[in-house]
Amino acid sequence: MLGARGGWRALRRCASLPRAVRLRVREALGAREPAEAVRVQGWVRSVRSQKEVLFLHINDGSSLESLQVVADPSLEKRDLTFGSAVEVQGKLVKSPHKMQNMELQAETIHVVGPCDIWSFPLKMRERHPLEYVRQFPHLRCRNNTLGALLRIRSEATASIHSFFQDNGYVHIHTPIITSNDCEGAGELFQIETSREEKESVEKSHFFNVPAFLTVSGQLHLEVMAGAFTHVFTFGPTFRAENSQSRRHLAEFYMVEAELSFTESLQDIMQVMEDLFKTVTSTVLSKCPRDVELFHKYIAPAQKTKGRLEQMLKHKFMIISYSEAVEILKQAPQTFTFKPEWGCDLQTEHEKYLVKHCGEVPLFVVNYPYDLKPFYMRDNEDGPQHTVAAVDLLVPGVGELCGGSLREERLPFLESRLQRLGLTDAYQWYLDLRKFGSVPHGGFGMGFERYLQYILGVDNIKDVIPFPRFSHSCLL
Repeated sequence: MLGARGGWRALRRCASLPRAVRLRVREALGAREPAEAVRVQGWVRSVRSQKEVLFLHINDGSSLESLQVVADPSLEKRDLTFGSAVEVQGKLVKSPHKMQNMELQAETIHVVGPCDIWSFPLKMRERHPLEYVRQFPHLRCRNNTLGALLRIRSEATASIHSFFQDNGYVHIHTPIITSNDCEGAGELFQIETSREEKESVEKSHFFNVPAFLTVSGQLHLEVMAGAFTHVFTFGPTFRAENSQSRRHLAEFYMVEAELSFTESLQDIMQVMEDLFKTVTSTVLSKCPRDVELFHKYIAPAQKTKGRLEQMLKHKFMIISYSEAVEILKQAPQTFTFKPEWGCDLQTEHEKYLVKHCGEVPLFVVNYPYDLKPFYMRDNEDGPQHTVAAVDLLVPGVGELCGGSLREERLPFLESRLQRLGLTDAYQWYLDLRKFGSVPHGGFGMGFERYLQYILGVDNIKDVIPFPRFSHSCLL
């Protein structure tokens, strides 16, 4: 009986002990008051053992800064190395160091997962170039630079959704597999089953019609814009451009929106500008240290921070395509592609135009009729025939967004589709103009290109989580 009573007393004593509260590293660093019992989990970023004290820095991805752990040397273990996964329990106390508000005085250190530092390609206290970490798509997220990028992507994504929802837009999940070629460029990834590849091309397709990975959700958004005045989508898109350049991706994310009951291209441009500024302001305010890492170490020469601050303060400029061509013709430099009215603007042209206009974002409006897809609204002008289209150009990148008013007039659309031989394929699109059609328009923004601009990154492959088709390494 006495033994049983002693056991109950021991249990009561255990129950009265403070229970360790699990904190993220970001929460621990931002804590205002010390805490007696804290548990932090993460990966070791540095280990430094002295005669009387052991120092660790651990990070769990919640912030760029790591949490300093101070421990008795007796807690050091052979497998407590750089890269190892650990769980540390102890007291959260005020740090005597100016660079850090709090530190963790460890009472126990448990190595959850050891790391072989000799074969681990990332090394402690080394600032690895992006070209190097690109070789390890399965490990590069543990690098500070890529960790910062992923936090920025997360905040920017949340801000995009908040912007549209706060302004009354309905989020639409548009299909990834489609039979439509929105851009009309033919640069599509066609989908076939492994069985279809081996069978005769005369046999039926899996979907009974040729199917492709989407290049845009715009046409599906236009369907929804017949019932909802404001809609948007944000999802993956695919382009089969045979290019491994620093500007192209086979898979990327696109933000797209459609607005019903609008007859003004200015309305579309205002939404584009407001979205751009809102998301950028959010990223700068919520991820200041992460953004600073890019501006200080990745693109210091581009002075991206000052450029962004200037962009947020001023209205974007607007010029017509015809004005743009005249500016290019009078330029003192020689272009690889000679600027002529009726030809598409190349990246070199776009960058020059932005520079000519003071290195601020620039809207170029009213492009040649024959240069743009069938769905863009005819301006009925002359002698140079144009459509109500707009591209947003930004410094260092060129085109970031593209949009237009859509052709809502049935006779105009029928005539153009007939000339292009697309009437049968887009009969459903013509139906949208027969049943309650309204003036409308929309735009799309490449998410990775947006990140490339605000961070000053030269290679667009460095702003995606996994660098596909890079160094023959595909996850």
